[in-house]
Amino acid sequence: MADASPRAAGEPGTTTVHLVRHGEVFNPEKILYGRLPNYRLSETGEQQAKVTAEFLAGFDVAAVIASPLLRAQQTAAPIAAAHRLAVITDHRLIESRNFFEGRAFEASPRLLRDPKMWSVLRNPLRPSWGEPYTEIAERMLRAAAEWRDTFPGRHVVLVSHQLPVWTARRALEGLRLFHRPDRRQCALASVTSAVYAADGALLRVDYAEPNGPTSTGAGSVGA
Repeated sequence: MADASPRAAGEPGTTTVHLVRHGEVFNPEKILYGRLPNYRLSETGEQQAKVTAEFLAGFDVAAVIASPLLRAQQTAAPIAAAHRLAVITDHRLIESRNFFEGRAFEASPRLLRDPKMWSVLRNPLRPSWGEPYTEIAERMLRAAAEWRDTFPGRHVVLVSHQLPVWTARRALEGLRLFHRPDRRQCALASVTSAVYAADGALLRVDYAEPNGPTSTGAGSVGA
């Protein structure tokens, strides 16, 4: 069960992995940008990244690792700068694959009336239109575990994307990976924190929104 915010830094014997969602993206055409290159933060997104960096400034952060996509790298930059670190790139943190990438996309019943979409939408549990939830969870948890073990007793920050962060959280909490997108608790530039004991056992998952509630779920394009 998530708390309102991560607990204070410096709990003896614990290691914390902070999963940060990137800030708002400049996307006036409302394209589902997915893994497309060169989608950068908007001015609001840049400010969100700075606010999240201030939120994490008091933690003993040993490393800041980000998805290779520009929006994640830009979000990671002020966090790393606050701790005098360079941003490390980890491709396991990348956005999930999606059939609708590059299209102006709106989730609506109209999709179901198009026969060309039926094969794509046939299995929402997997989901059939993109990277399977199980694959997302596996790569995210593997990355989190490796970086946790690299810096025991400290904090590491992994900057990723909405669906990978939310899928990782559900996996950590032992929940089924299939979910309603409009019920994700993963606001822009939010911080989902997995706190581990010295033996690697998960103690809890905390959650904080340094920028307050922002877009989540089905209303978010690209994520």
